[in-house]
Amino acid sequence: MLAHRRPAAAHPKEERERGQSLHSAFQRLREMIVNGKLAPGTWIIEADLAARLGFSRTPIRGALHRLEREGYVVAASNGSKSRMLVAPLTKEDAHELYSIIGHLEGLAARLTAGLPSAERAKTIARLKSYNTGLAELARARHADANRIFELDLNFHRTIVGASAGPRLLELHKTVQPQAERYWRLYAGAILDELGKSIAEHEKIISAISKGDADAAELGIQVNWQNGAQRLSRVIDNLGERGSW
Repeated sequence: MLAHRRPAAAHPKEERERGQSLHSAFQRLREMIVNGKLAPGTWIIEADLAARLGFSRTPIRGALHRLEREGYVVAASNGSKSRMLVAPLTKEDAHELYSIIGHLEGLAARLTAGLPSAERAKTIARLKSYNTGLAELARARHADANRIFELDLNFHRTIVGASAGPRLLELHKTVQPQAERYWRLYAGAILDELGKSIAEHEKIISAISKGDADAAELGIQVNWQNGAQRLSRVIDNLGERGSW
């Protein structure tokens, strides 16, 4: 009787290359979704994505499963077939997402407010610089949505990066791009309310400067809660992208 032969184990180098391909495919696809190059509601065809990005279908399939776990794509039926599509942007999802990131950044703000005064002063200087840039654009009525987004993103990243440990950083890195999808696709309609966000930032800066951890945490959470409300009004007017 012939003994059953186990399949040969993959060479460590092959395993490493496979993992790198999957990670690269994930990063590329996530970037395309976040920047709207794969629009909300778009049906996903693995073969097309593989050809477009220069990967085999195996890492594309693995990347899509990871994107599904993180909420960027969803499984849906198209007639008799079940396929994946780029997740739509909805009010319900935005409220949940903004609440999550508000709590994550709130914890970071609490930790940042507890830093030694010299470290806190460096962080405050950077936060003021970003918020001043936002205020200048608001006064000039400058509709450079990308520049506004970058300044706002750097403001929030500065608070997180100043004090967060590896677990909090990883959680934030996972959630932040999901919120970025909403900002980038609806940015043009939110610019009129930029001044409100700037004022909320000023309260956060003041709380961190004073070392008031409670006020710093609450300030970040309020900024995201109000952001969700502002976004909801825009979605009411423009519709939920990808939900038609």
